[in-house]
This record gives sequence, structure tokens and C-alpha cells, in this order.
Amino acid sequence: MLVKINSAALLGLDAYKVEVEIDSQKRLPGQSIVGLPDASVRESRDRVRAAIENSNFEFPPGYFTINLAPADTKKEGPLYDLPIALGMLLVSEQIGAQNLAGSFMAGELSLDGKVRGVNGILPICLSLKKAGAQKVLVSAENADEAALVEGIEVIPVADLTEAAGYLSGSKEIKPHKIDINALFPPEPEYGLDFSDVKGQEHVKRALEVAAAGGHNVLLVGSPGSGKTMLARRLPTILPPLSLNEALEVTKLYSVTGLLDGRRVLVTSRPFRSPHHTTSDIGIIGGGRIPRPGEVSLAHHGVLFLDEFPEFERNVLEVLRQPLEDSKVTISRAHSTLTYPAQFMLVAAMNPCPCGNYMDPVKACSCLPHQVQRYWGRLSGPLLDRIDLHIEVPRLKKEELTSRPDGEPSSVIRERIIKARRVQQERFKGSETYCNARLTPRQIREACQLKADAEELLKSAILHLQLSARAYDRILKVARTIADLDGSARIEARHIAEATQYRSLDKKER
Repeated sequence: MLVKINSAALLGLDAYKVEVEIDSQKRLPGQSIVGLPDASVRESRDRVRAAIENSNFEFPPGYFTINLAPADTKKEGPLYDLPIALGMLLVSEQIGAQNLAGSFMAGELSLDGKVRGVNGILPICLSLKKAGAQKVLVSAENADEAALVEGIEVIPVADLTEAAGYLSGSKEIKPHKIDINALFPPEPEYGLDFSDVKGQEHVKRALEVAAAGGHNVLLVGSPGSGKTMLARRLPTILPPLSLNEALEVTKLYSVTGLLDGRRVLVTSRPFRSPHHTTSDIGIIGGGRIPRPGEVSLAHHGVLFLDEFPEFERNVLEVLRQPLEDSKVTISRAHSTLTYPAQFMLVAAMNPCPCGNYMDPVKACSCLPHQVQRYWGRLSGPLLDRIDLHIEVPRLKKEELTSRPDGEPSSVIRERIIKARRVQQERFKGSETYCNARLTPRQIREACQLKADAEELLKSAILHLQLSARAYDRILKVARTIADLDGSARIEARHIAEATQYRSLDKKER
């Protein structure tokens, strides 16, 4: 007897239909799983046997051939436990198939028959909906996540007995629903605020400009000057995630198993801060079983790289593609996967190995060639992709002992939301979403300069000997400053402020 049950397999952030075929033959007892299963799929034979017997069913005699079609793609993970177990019960006619038509299922079985959650349920359900699935059987743990997808019935099952009862029609289970809008808090929850920051007004202004235009930032300052504290508060002034953005981020976290049981939807912008010993695969993604890296986990959020020059050179260089293209492409022999990587890069570093170069309080102990070698770890093409270079000085004694009295993040965020709306209207119908992603043609169209602003920019290029690569960056940042200012055209004061944010170019004189 042959039974077919619908399931799914993940391929990057997408999923495709997998047909689990179970055939029984009157031979010596045994099982074989074919269709390019990995070790975790092959091990399901033992989990399924124990789950069936401990759920008061009889493990059917005979030889079972289990095929996972299509047979030319790799199948990974324990999500086929549930369809295999139910298929064997159907083949042995221990249960009926009243609700089998149009049903898809995925879940891991414990030895006592409980159905456990699996990673990637959200992208699986999104893909199954496109494939015409009417309902999906998942673990109760995955029910909230699966219910984020509208237009598909989510049937939560706690154990194999309950799943078998539903499939045979002897047990009724109501489809699980969730109110997506109720998952979004009135205010983003970060636990941090810009009002906590003492002093550093020009740095806070620079981060506001960066957030308004989606620009990448490099913070340079002595240890203890507040670089990390400022960077960690950047997500608090970014616009709230939209529903589509939240679903994109949640798909990435679902695939990597980073969704905890307390949340099923990522509603606040990610902040990822990998250690400087992280490998290039950890940053960019990949591995034997390709998974998203830190650049993708920071999608629609902030990637913070502290001790920037301490990262391996090859790790820093792999950042260039996602910074330019907002995506990561990972090629393997059997497939090519693409993960989104639309993030703001915030890098922090000391001005020299000891950290005290040009510090007014502590003397620098580094030799000139040591400082030069330290900065030489950062390539020109990488620095070229960072729009704002900000010097973060050590706080003065008066600032350090004073009470913080800066603007709260909510006030700054309102200004940034207003500026982003201007950009969305300007770039309507194109793939550009912020000023940092302006194409050369869009720069010519959007960055209209007043006469005095044009003269000031020419003067800056000539007298400050700014590199040619800084020209477009200054225009993009000036466009953002003008948007914050509510100005349709770029004025001289906007160019002047944007020029101040290219401190590394000035040091090249």
C-alpha cells in the first residue's frame, strides 16, 4: 500500500513542497529513507518508532520505503518526523484519512509522541500558501508563528495522538488565529534612550543624520568616550518596523532558530554586535548547511562592529558586497542562495593601538608607523562605503559629572520619520528607500544645489583636498540634512555640515 503526505523543505529563505511517500511491503521488518536525506532525517526512523509505540499505536510490521520527493534536493532537519509517523499509521490502516486532502504538515517527534517545534515555520507557511495549501499541521509551539500567514488554516497539534485523531476525523481542532497588530507595542521596546547620554551633542546630531538617511557611520575615539553607548542607542531613533519589514526579519530569525518562545514576530529593529573574532562565514553567512550571517540578521536594523580594525582583513572585505547591494549571495555546488542584508553599518575604533592618539588627557605611546599600520587594516574601498566619519572626544569633567538633559529618543525619532517620508515620496516607484542608496542618476536629480552651496562644495574639494570618492558621499549626506531641515534644495549650510562628517578625508591632506 502507498500513501502520500505533503510536507515542505527550506531552501534559503524560501520553501518548496516535499511529497513524503510511504510504501509498505511484506518483507523482513525494516525501513529505508531515500530522497537525499541528511543525518537528522535518517535518524527519524528511531524517533518515529518510539513515538508510535508510546502513543498507544502498534508499530506496523513489514518493510517501509520512505521517499522524499523531489529526490534531487537535499532534505535537512527533523520536520519530517510527523508526516512519516502519520503516513505509517495510514499505511497500516490504524487511522483514517478524512482530513488528509489539502493538508501539509511539519514537526519533530519526541520519543513519547509529543510534537516539537521546528525552525523556519514562517517561511514554510508563506511558501505553502503560494503553492495552494489550504491548511498546515504544526506543533503547538509553532502555531503563533504559522498563524502570521493569513489565508491558510493553522492546525496546532500537541502530540501524535492528537494529530492522528484530527487526520482521521475523530477529533476536531479549531484553526489557530492571532492578531498581528496586537503584537506591535505602542512604543518600540529597547530599554535604552538618547536622553541617557551626557554631552556629545555633535555625535548625537551625526547619528540623527545617519538614521534619517540610512547612512553608514564610523566612530573614532578614545576608550571610554562613549562610542558603544551611542551606537547601541541608534535603533531607538530609527523609524518603527512596518509589518512587511517585521515579517522579513522574522523569517531570518525563524530559519536560524533565534525566535524565543516569548515572541513570534520581531517588532523592533535588530541590533547585531558580533565579536571581532567572528569568522567571515559568521558575518556573511554560509557554512556546510548555508545559514544567514550577521549582516542578514541585522536586516532593517544596525550592524555594530566594535574594535573595527581588529576584525580579520578577509572578514572586513566580505562586507563590501552587502554594503553595496543590500543582499548576500552564497554559491554552492548544488544551489545559489540569496539573503537580504539591508542594514546600517556602525563601526567603532580607537584612533591608534593604545587609544590615546590626540587625546587631551592621556599621552599616546604608539610610534608613527604603528598608527599607520593600525589604520592600514582598513582598505580604501571599505572606508569609501562609510558616509560619516565622526570623532568622539573624551567627555570633559564638567560633562561627566552633570545630569543628562538631552532629547529623548522619541523626539528625535519623530524628526527622522518625517525625513524618511520625504525620501519615500521622492523615490516612489524605485527600489531606492533612503538617501544612502541614491544611484548616480538619482543624485543628479535629487541633489539640486543652490548657487552658494555649489561654490562651497567646489571650495571644499579644492582647498581641503577631499578625495573624488567623497564627492557623492557629501551630496548624499547633504541631501539628508536638507530633508531634516525641510528644504527642497541643498543650501550652503547643508554642504558645510556634510563636509564636517568626512574627517578621514581631511586627514589625507
